[in-house]
Amino acid sequence: MSTVVASADGTPIVFGRCGSGPAVVLVQGAFADRSDPTMAAIAAGLSRWFTVYAYDRRGRGDSGDTAPYAVEREIEDLAAVIGAAGGTAMVFGGSSGAALALEAAAVTSAVTHLAVWEPPYHVDDSAPPLPGDFAGQLGALVAAGRRGEVVERFMVEAAEVPVSMLDAMRGHPSWAAMEAVAHTLVYEAAVLGPGNALPAARLAGLTQPTLVLNGGESPAWMANAGAAVAATVPGAVRRVLPGQAHNVTPEALVPELLEFFVAA
Repeated sequence: MSTVVASADGTPIVFGRCGSGPAVVLVQGAFADRSDPTMAAIAAGLSRWFTVYAYDRRGRGDSGDTAPYAVEREIEDLAAVIGAAGGTAMVFGGSSGAALALEAAAVTSAVTHLAVWEPPYHVDDSAPPLPGDFAGQLGALVAAGRRGEVVERFMVEAAEVPVSMLDAMRGHPSWAAMEAVAHTLVYEAAVLGPGNALPAARLAGLTQPTLVLNGGESPAWMANAGAAVAATVPGAVRRVLPGQAHNVTPEALVPELLEFFVAA
């Protein structure tokens, strides 16, 4: 069962709800919507103890989209879902969704507790270099109708997918779905900001209890980013999950989230 809530600019944001107990809102990363198998499994795993809200970020799934895009609008979308959940909620964000959750927590006390999985900030030279105007470059490709190129550039430059794998990816049935949400990759780049730089000043002002999670098999630059976030957010706790890479399994992630949210 899905529910529609209007964001501050009138954009319809669709969410699903399961379970009972205190509210937890899930924020997915690039390419995903609330039907993403990993997020769906996380929701199911938490639902025995919590009311879990999984929503489609604007421009994907069943939610609407309103131009022009701004990160502030996405923060308002999350706030609208939290409002529908009762006005306050604990939040989990994965990957670029983690960065969005951190940005939201910096401006609203409606986020009471925050858990994040590998926000992809670039904190040292081990990270893949990105142009400062990456969002603008992707936006220009979207405007020109070159959605396939948007996906390719995002996958190679931001996600470090080897160029040699692109041909196989283009032939996979999921490629059409990836092109369909190519415009939201511009949004992801905007959320991370120029060069995916760590927003240290904003993170240093967070007051919510925060859990930062990394995978033991993830690239070194992601581990370094997680360590930097944990060192910057006052009182944050960081845990590394052995054997896990960026595409974390719900079986590894859910127990960590349960421990953190139950303690809250």
